[in-house]
Amino acid sequence: QVQLVESGGGLVQPGGSLRLSCAASVSIASINVMGWYRQAPGKERELVAVISNGGSTNYGDSAKGRFTISRDNAKNTVYLQMNSLKPEDTANYYCYAAARSSPKLPFDVYWGQGTQVTVSS
Repeated sequence: QVQLVESGGGLVQPGGSLRLSCAASVSIASINVMGWYRQAPGKERELVAVISNGGSTNYGDSAKGRFTISRDNAKNTVYLQMNSLKPEDTANYYCYAAARSSPKLPFDVYWGQGTQVTVSS
């Protein structure tokens, strides 16, 4: 079982920056993929960014060029640096992890509780 705890959300003005952190209860070197999704009121949850344990990254269209995902295996933490924030980035941001012990097995998926990001003047 993997527990994920997010932090770093808050209120920021348009054009500002925030860094989200997601701390895992296990070594993230054992987790195949970690990342961030977000969900705004009345909208579906959408991909923000993910990173594999090999360091490969994938970004949602809204994040490309503004957000950067990174991981620190020594701290068992994944980060999301968000720059040039816009009001439409306002959402609850969820940490995500997918892990499996064997390529023959399906992934086990885990979610954090979420951290609210509000972009407003």
